[in-house]
Amino acid sequence: MTSDVPNHPATHSTTHSPADIPSHPAPGSLTDVRGLRVGHATLGGDGHPGHLTGATVVLAPEGGAVAAVDVRGGGPGTRETDALDPRNLVQRVEAVVLTGGSAYGLDSASGVVAWLEEQGRGVRVGPDPSHVVPVVPAACVFDLGRGGDFKARPDASTGRAAVEAAALTELFAPVQEGNVGAGTGAVVGKVKGGIGSAAVRLDSGITVAALVVANAAGSGFDPETGALYGRFFQHFQHFQYFEHFQSFEGRQNAYPSPEIHEEAKRRLAEAAAENGPPPLNTTLAVVATDAELTKAQAQKLAGTSHDGMARAVRPVHLLNDGDTVFALATGEHALAADNPLALNEILAAGADLVTTAIVRAMLAAESVRTPGGTFPSYLDLYGK
Repeated sequence: MTSDVPNHPATHSTTHSPADIPSHPAPGSLTDVRGLRVGHATLGGDGHPGHLTGATVVLAPEGGAVAAVDVRGGGPGTRETDALDPRNLVQRVEAVVLTGGSAYGLDSASGVVAWLEEQGRGVRVGPDPSHVVPVVPAACVFDLGRGGDFKARPDASTGRAAVEAAALTELFAPVQEGNVGAGTGAVVGKVKGGIGSAAVRLDSGITVAALVVANAAGSGFDPETGALYGRFFQHFQHFQYFEHFQSFEGRQNAYPSPEIHEEAKRRLAEAAAENGPPPLNTTLAVVATDAELTKAQAQKLAGTSHDGMARAVRPVHLLNDGDTVFALATGEHALAADNPLALNEILAAGADLVTTAIVRAMLAAESVRTPGGTFPSYLDLYGK
C-alpha cells in the first residue's frame, strides 16, 4: 500500500486520540479501507429535545464501490436493497445510509441522494454529466420514542448533514464511536448500544473493516456472568487483532466479579421496570474491503459477516430484529488468480470484525436517561 496508508502492521491494533473516541484501544476502523469516509448526524441533547436518534453515512470514493447486502432479521426496514442483487444492473453505489427512526428515518437517504446529484455522482443515465441517478441503499434501526418524543426522527436534512460531514473528513480519519449518528438511540438488550468499528490488514495486504450500529433485541452479554459474548469469543480464539481486549480493566479474563454482576443485575432490573416492554430493534453493519470483488462475492461477504453478529448477540435475527449487513469492495487489490479460495480469508475476517465492532460499540456507549427511558451502559454497570 502506498505512503498515505496508516502505518498499521499486518494485524494492527492502533490507539487513536481521546478526542476521537473513548480511551480504550482501537483496532482500526472502517475508514482504514482507502477512500471510505464516514459521517454522523446526531439528534439529541438541548438542541433537539425529545430526540435520541441520528444517521450515519458511509461515503464511497468517487466512482463508487461494488456493493451487496444480506438481510437476516425478520423485521427489516430498507431502501434500494434490490438494486444490490447480483442479477441486477447497478454495479456500484456512492454511499450507504444507516439511520435511526425506523421506516420514517429512511427519509435520510433522500438528503444523501440530493447531495450526490449536486456532485454529479451516481449512475449515468443521459448525455450530460449531470444526468445521474444516485443509488443509495439504506437501512434503519428502531429507536422511536427513546428520547421521549415518538415523532422525533431523522429526515432528509439529517442525511444531508451526515454525508456532508463524511465528505469533510480526511482520508483514514477514525470513525467516531458510541452514542453518535445512527447509534445515538441504540440499545442492546437492556443496555446502551451505539456505533462501533474495527479493521485488519491481512497478510495478503488486503484490508477488511466493519462498522456496526449495535441495536439488538438480544443481549450482548451472558446473563449468568455479565461477560460480553463477543469478548469471550475473542478471548477463546486468541486472534492477534483481538488481544487488546485480554487486559481490559487490568483483568486477564472476560468475567466480571460476582459482586459486580449482582449489582449490575439489580440496576438493570430497575431500569427495565421503568422502561416497560422492550421495543423493536435491529443491528446494522457495513463490512468493507479494498479487494476487487464481484457483486456475487460481495454478497457472500455480507452473508458470512452475519456470523459475527451471532457470536456477539444472543438471540439474534429474531422476528423483531431487522438485522442487515452491507458489503462494499473498492477494488484496490485483485484476489490471487491462482487461488480459487482466496476469498476465504476475507470472509473469515468480515465475521470476526463484526464481532469486534459490536464489542467496541458496547464499550464506547454512554449511559442515557431521557423521558423515554433509562439505558445504562455496559461500562457503567461492569467497567468500574
